[in-house]
Amino acid sequence: MVSNFKSVQANFAAYIRDPKNNSVPANVKPERMAAYRELFFNNIESFISGNFPVLRKICNDAQWQKLTEGFFKDHSCQTPYFCEIAEEFLAYLQTCKQLDFNFMQELAHYEWVEMALAIADIELPEVSSSDGISLQDGIMLSPLAWSLVYQYPVQMISPDYLPEIAPAEATYLVVYRDQHDQVHFIQSNPLTYRLLQLIEEAPGNSAESYLQQLAVEAPHLGLDTLIKFGLQILQEFADKSIILPARAV
Repeated sequence: MVSNFKSVQANFAAYIRDPKNNSVPANVKPERMAAYRELFFNNIESFISGNFPVLRKICNDAQWQKLTEGFFKDHSCQTPYFCEIAEEFLAYLQTCKQLDFNFMQELAHYEWVEMALAIADIELPEVSSSDGISLQDGIMLSPLAWSLVYQYPVQMISPDYLPEIAPAEATYLVVYRDQHDQVHFIQSNPLTYRLLQLIEEAPGNSAESYLQQLAVEAPHLGLDTLIKFGLQILQEFADKSIILPARAV
């Protein structure tokens, strides 16, 4: 009986995933299976549309149907949780060899980041930055702040702007969740990206040590210049809870 149940279950799931290439399970009315299939697919499609609104807007109905049906049919999800379906869809896009737009994987990641930070089960410590950041302060990157780089300007993509090739310069962004649980995006640059990368790789060191390392990697800027502007940037990031005192965690 167990073996027979598993067989029926497998046939049932196969039809729901791909009714074009699988027959209706025995002893089940076709119209009932069609209703099941529509219910399952519409739930998944609605959830994906809600989490990737820009991606949905730039696709016509046929493109979107093909993309979401491909995910529904071919991707083997590793989680039963609805809140993680967006990440599964992102993983599916990474396996797609042909997409309608070259930037789709990056755009999807950009949209997923906002949701991932919004639902992350992390509470930031209460920190006062009124005293300012000094060179001697030990600092770290907030666990709710991500420094990202994309080939395409994903924050600008819309139905009215669909770049066919990547610009010569990459797009750098800092995405973070603040003390009020609001997610924000800041356009960055290669130097700031590298600074945050250094802090993330070795948290807890002094602000001065990170700026000195940056000066080694970018000697044409000069240590004094990097110290001056680097401290300003770190202070701005501390005010936004992108940077935290190492003692706060």
